[in-house]
Amino acid sequence: MANVSSLGIGSGLDLNTLLANITTAEKSALTPITNQQTAFNAKLTAYGTLKSALTSFQTANTALSAADLFSATTASSSTAFSATTSANATAGKYTINVSHLAQAQSLTSATKSSLTDNIGAVTTSGARTITIQQGNGKDPVSINLSDSNTTLTGVRDAINNAKAGVSASIIKVSDSSYRLSITANDTGSVNAMTISVSGDDTLNSFIGYDGSNTDETKGLTQTVAAQNASLTVNNIAIDSASNTITDALQGINLTLNDSTSGNQTLTITKDTSKASTAIANWVNAYNALQDTFDNLTQYTAVDPGATQSSNNGALVGDGTLRTIQTQLKSMLTNAASTSSYKTLSQIGITSDPTSGKLTINSDKLSSALSSNASDVQAMLIGDGKKTGITTTIGTNLTSYMSTSGILTAATNGVNSTLKKLTQEYNDTNSRINDTVARYKTQFTQLDVLMNSLNSTSSYLTQQFDALNGTSSSKS
Repeated sequence: MANVSSLGIGSGLDLNTLLANITTAEKSALTPITNQQTAFNAKLTAYGTLKSALTSFQTANTALSAADLFSATTASSSTAFSATTSANATAGKYTINVSHLAQAQSLTSATKSSLTDNIGAVTTSGARTITIQQGNGKDPVSINLSDSNTTLTGVRDAINNAKAGVSASIIKVSDSSYRLSITANDTGSVNAMTISVSGDDTLNSFIGYDGSNTDETKGLTQTVAAQNASLTVNNIAIDSASNTITDALQGINLTLNDSTSGNQTLTITKDTSKASTAIANWVNAYNALQDTFDNLTQYTAVDPGATQSSNNGALVGDGTLRTIQTQLKSMLTNAASTSSYKTLSQIGITSDPTSGKLTINSDKLSSALSSNASDVQAMLIGDGKKTGITTTIGTNLTSYMSTSGILTAATNGVNSTLKKLTQEYNDTNSRINDTVARYKTQFTQLDVLMNSLNSTSSYLTQQFDALNGTSSSKS
């Protein structure tokens, strides 16, 4: 059978165009599937947007659920100290006088002209041990040194590497004149140190310190004494190893800065700004969630039979979104509250009946927080487990987005549908490709047959012409 190089060559028919038209017609069966895939992918993206908005609202809701917001206080500071407060601080005034700041002990050696010359003696064993003891209750730290490691830099590095609760450094006091300085990491007399060297009397006479040495030719001397902070609060004496005092006044942390300022006043007052800010953030997040609801369910009405607007939201009429939106709206009251407040409107937060968004009357909210913060807390947070507006909302938000929640179920449903549509698309496309291939085979066979018939026709015509020519010549 003769071959054809292109459809239609053998038959003279426009088989390529015919096959292309058949292919287009067959491929049109894929359009409804791809349209569904596009719609469900948009729905999947919309569920992701919804989850992101719910997560943002959950963050603000969790922040507002902190009970210490409603008992927050603020503290004044002065040149002598700075102060911070926690929830259990009591509003009031305190007179504070700082007479001494806590200090970390610092010891300094005699001068040496070289950083790299060994200070210690050559020992029989080739080793010696530095022992650093801080206070009576701490374990001593032992540091081993070889004969070749008793230089100023060697001793410094060995002490620092041992993490012995002290820091060593080298101070250049002039050209070719250096001192070793050892300072306790922590302040207070409890961290005063003694240092001794066993196995090397020469090195011991350079860095040894027995707690009282004042002669640098016999070892380290004290340049800064270990000292506790000393202060009075309302004329009550307080002694502290640290300049940060966390347990003298309940709920108040003091950081001492200066001991020359005399009497200073510390004032603790109620702070409603933290609760106000948290409530404002919560309202903003709730309103942003309403915007997300609106965008995802946006709908433009059209005449019957007309094409729907491409601007319609991907979740128009979606039951999952409507359930979440309706339930959250119903949680904005706490009729069972033990406080005098049952609704948000009583503290200045009202809802627009058209948009569903919340607005804040700042004056009314400020008044409620200033006069009755505990009742605002009782309405919003409740017992923090089952009752309260933010508690109930938080529980439901967690449920919506859990692995067994309605949002996850809806997302899984869309993914399942998309998987089926992919399989349907592949099956349909394979069937179409098989059909087109079958048509192409048939057209090719037709071309070959027509080409053969045309060849036979041409041959027979030539033969008849030849016979006619012969007959003519004989006559």
